[in-house]
Amino acid sequence: MSSPRVGVVIVTMGTRPRELAALLASVEKQDVPATRVMLIGNATPLTGVDVAANVTKVPLRENLGCPGGRNVGLEMLRASGEVDVVVELDDDGLLIDADVFRKVQELFAADPELGIVGFRVADEHGRTERRWVPRLRAGDPMRRGPVTAFLGGGHAFSMPMLGEIGPWPAEFFFGHEESDLAWRALDAGWRILYAPELVLQHPKTSPARHAVYYRFTARNRVWLARRRLPALLIPVYLGVWICLTMARVRSLTGLKAWWGGFAEGMRKQCGPRRPMKWRTVWRMTRLGRPPIL
Repeated sequence: MSSPRVGVVIVTMGTRPRELAALLASVEKQDVPATRVMLIGNATPLTGVDVAANVTKVPLRENLGCPGGRNVGLEMLRASGEVDVVVELDDDGLLIDADVFRKVQELFAADPELGIVGFRVADEHGRTERRWVPRLRAGDPMRRGPVTAFLGGGHAFSMPMLGEIGPWPAEFFFGHEESDLAWRALDAGWRILYAPELVLQHPKTSPARHAVYYRFTARNRVWLARRRLPALLIPVYLGVWICLTMARVRSLTGLKAWWGGFAEGMRKQCGPRRPMKWRTVWRMTRLGRPPIL
């Protein structure tokens, strides 16, 4: 792919106007301009948001969740036929360098099998938390290379890859949608690259700040296993995460919500089951993260 055209999708609920304005300004200052930028308003009219000429505002009446909102933007970019690579950014993130899109362009142009590029997320002091590094050995956030996961806050997708594997799992709404998409990409033979030179500045926050965190985390983890894992690995995966959750969560309210979500995940439909191939399990294991962790 020579000089792939870059598009951008940003989803907002309209609750961070100052951060969103700064993010849009950082997108506008890139030395390789985005062909199209889709600003998706999840249950917000986007009134009062000033945008550049290449930005399309798409207000939605309903909150579709982050994956559902992103799917709206991705479908509009796909239908336009004007974009080869799409960058997705959290609305409270910030591109501190002006060459991010150019580097993304170069990475995808150099490797036709590259499906996903994960950015390094760092706080305002330049520090990257361990949970922001997409590998089990997270001691060195500057170690570049192939991985099995990526962060939803800042990443880039190959549009041909999305055309093959499909969009985000909108039914997840919040939590583990990145794992579902990453596992599908790996199973289809695409590569995921963690590129720490691509930085998204993001405030240091806890995912547990969201009221639905424990419930959706448990429910979606069960759905992920039911949808994507070979049958033999489902009880192993869920057993590992039950043990880890019981060891980590100290709040009785959090545990009650987590078990409620776990039961919901077992009880409710989770979409079509397409388990990954055993060779994908082995590939993920060789990359340092077997799909039971």
